[in-house]
Amino acid sequence: MTSLLEVSDLARAYPVATEAGARRLLHAVDGVSFSLARGRTLGLVGESGCGKSTTAKLTLGLLPATRGRVAFEGSAVTARRDSRWRALRRRMQMVHQDPLAALDRRLPVGQQVVEPLAIHRLEDGERARRQKALALFDAVGLRPDLFERYPHELSGGQRQRVVLARALVLDPVLLVCDEPISALDVSVAAQVINLMQDLQASLGMGYLFISHDLKVVRQIADEVAVMYLGRIVEQGRPDALFHSPVHPYTEALVSAVPTPLRGTQDRIILRGDPPNPVDRPRGCAFHPRCPRAVARCREEVPQLQPVGDGRLAACHLAAAAPATTAA
Repeated sequence: MTSLLEVSDLARAYPVATEAGARRLLHAVDGVSFSLARGRTLGLVGESGCGKSTTAKLTLGLLPATRGRVAFEGSAVTARRDSRWRALRRRMQMVHQDPLAALDRRLPVGQQVVEPLAIHRLEDGERARRQKALALFDAVGLRPDLFERYPHELSGGQRQRVVLARALVLDPVLLVCDEPISALDVSVAAQVINLMQDLQASLGMGYLFISHDLKVVRQIADEVAVMYLGRIVEQGRPDALFHSPVHPYTEALVSAVPTPLRGTQDRIILRGDPPNPVDRPRGCAFHPRCPRAVARCREEVPQLQPVGDGRLAACHLAAAAPATTAA
């Protein structure tokens, strides 16, 4: 299957000053690689601060990369804001985490859906642009009378549908969704997820879907990548990854998902907090919290490599130990 998006060895580091006044590098994203085909969904999961949102911004060229390459439909994506970048950005859009923050509170929501068409000089005149925006309102389940409303006059679910309509108005083939349902209640979140799946089935878009909700990721994703401290530590199909995680960090994440078949005694509680990204541990970054760490884990950085069943894992113990079956 032809790749819509190719990300290779992507990294982003920020210079920071320590208390002693020395300059150090904070590695927010460090060597991330993945591919995404049209009509497919890649779920990106991990703890807060692991680099998911930075990866999303690097993918869209909203941030310059320290190293690595992003290719969209075969063309390199850079952070240079020129006409070529704008032409690419028409076909790759973002759905933000907080719909109220993503919308301009001073403008009617309908005007905000029309605005991208005017910026890119698409459609023939205001009437045609308004008609297309209204058609998108209908596609995402919004009534026409909401077109002249302001963001604060809408519910959270309605605001997220407006954000989705605005992202779709330019006919993109890639949507980067950064926690698109985290601000919504369960019933509204389910409606938005079902809507996104219907739109993907009809329009054939690719989704890079970032979320903390592993159950949602399991439902919507064709493949899942687990991030820890700026790196992907495990990647594979959701059924295999959630049923029998290979990496100890993935195993701990999966154990935190509540299910009727798993008791509280089966929950894996990780000790300590994620390490400081400015002062990464030597060897595997997860070894200070890993219950199965050995001497090699403290000395050698594990590389992402095949471990069977179509999966990749960055763990020295992955080949030596059988995968753990989650309830």
